[in-house]
Amino acid sequence: MSLDFQPGQIVSLEHGERNLYAEVIQVVVSRQLCWVRPLLLVTHAEEQSIITDLRDGSDLLWPIHLFRHALDTEVITLLGQILVKEPKSEPDPAAKQQLHQFIGQVWQAYQEE
Repeated sequence: MSLDFQPGQIVSLEHGERNLYAEVIQVVVSRQLCWVRPLLLVTHAEEQSIITDLRDGSDLLWPIHLFRHALDTEVITLLGQILVKEPKSEPDPAAKQQLHQFIGQVWQAYQEE
């Protein structure tokens, strides 16, 4: 288990054809949890990747062993596509729904392990 995440680092949570990229806020080593702030959700399709901006979403406290270090080369282009846009002042209901659905799917898969 990798517990060497640092605040400000970008991590990835993968499930199926989707990746959640999030910024580490804090690692709770005693409980083996990672507090993260979602940045974007990428759905990999055959033709192109669909990127959902989650910067205005809720933080997550999630089991640390489900995350992996995100490589700079995979994140830079993706972040470049959302950082040119200003975050919305109001949460986007569709983005919130997609995050909720993704987290539900990951949690269900995690429970079955």
